[in-house]
Amino acid sequence: MIGFLHYPSWISPDIIPGLPLRWYGLMYVVAFAITYLLFRYQIKQRKIQVNDDLIVNLFFWGIIGLLIGGRIVGTTVYDPTHYYITHPWRIFWPFEAGHFVGLAGMSYHGGLLGAIIAIVIYGRRKKIDVLDWGDMLISGVPLGYTFGRLGNFINGELWGRVTTLPWGMYYPHAERLSTQHAWVREMAAKVGIAVTGPNQMLNLPRHPSELYEAFFEGIVLWLLIWFIFRKHKPFKGFVIGIYIIGYGIIRFLLEYLREPDPGIGFPIHFQPLVERAHPALLLNFTMGQILSFLMIVSGIVYLLVLNSRVHRASTNEVHDPSRPSPRRLRKKLK
Repeated sequence: MIGFLHYPSWISPDIIPGLPLRWYGLMYVVAFAITYLLFRYQIKQRKIQVNDDLIVNLFFWGIIGLLIGGRIVGTTVYDPTHYYITHPWRIFWPFEAGHFVGLAGMSYHGGLLGAIIAIVIYGRRKKIDVLDWGDMLISGVPLGYTFGRLGNFINGELWGRVTTLPWGMYYPHAERLSTQHAWVREMAAKVGIAVTGPNQMLNLPRHPSELYEAFFEGIVLWLLIWFIFRKHKPFKGFVIGIYIIGYGIIRFLLEYLREPDPGIGFPIHFQPLVERAHPALLLNFTMGQILSFLMIVSGIVYLLVLNSRVHRASTNEVHDPSRPSPRRLRKKLK
C-alpha cells in the first residue's frame, strides 16, 4: 500500500498559460490586501483620524522596502554561486535572453528587514507614531503571509525533507535520491516504493513544508497576535516584538522539516553532514534557522530595551521635580 499523497497534477503556477501572470504573484497581492484591510479596520475601530493617502503611501513604501530587502538577501545570502554578487545589475532585472522570467528568489528575512527600514524612515518623515502604527500593521501580517506560502505550494517549490508520514507528498520535481544510501532504502520500504537496484534514483515523499508554514507561521501566529497580544499589550511596540520572536521560533522549528537550500545545506553543523533531504538531525542548522535565531535574539533585545524605556519614563514621571509633592501642596493650601 502506498503511504503518501501525490502533488496535485492539476495545479499550475500560471494563471493563464503563455502570459506572465502567475499565482505566486497574485498571492503576494492578496497578502498585501489582507494586511491593508486589517490595518484599516484597526484605524476605524480606534477612531483615528488620518488621511487615506498617508496610509496608502505607508504601505507603498513598506512594500517597496520588502521587495528590495527580500530580493537582495535572496540573491546574495542564499546564492552559493555568488553570481548576483558579481553581476549585481541582474538582481532586479526580470529578463533573460530577451524573455521575461520574473524575479525568482526572495528571502522572507530580508523582506522583513527591508519593510521595517522603509516604514521607519517614512514614519519619521511624516511624524507617525511608528511603534503604535507598527503594532497595528504587524497584527495583520501573519494572515497575509499565509497566502505567500500557499503561492510557494502552487509553484511546487520549497518542499520538505523525506518523511514516511501518511500525509507526506510526492513532488514530481523533487531531487531524486540514490538507493546506495541505507536510509533511502529504508524510507522507500516504509512508504511502499519498490527498490529494484543498488544504483536506483528514487523520488520519495516529502513534508509539505509550505503548508506547515502557511498554517503555523500564518494562521496560528495571527490568531495569537490578533486575539491575545494585540488586546493585552503593556506598551507600544510590544506586538512587533512578539511577532519577531514568535515567527523566529516557529520558523526555526519548522526548518527541521524543510529541505535546506541547494548549495548551502547546513552552514553550521555539529553532527555528520547528510543529504539535504535526510530527516532532521537536531544539531545541524540551516541558513533559515541561523536567520531565525537572530530574529529571536533581536526580538528579545528589542522588547527589553522598550520595556526599560517605558519603566524609566514612568519612574521619571513619578519623581518629576517640577511637579509639587503632596506635602508641598498641603503647605500651599495652608
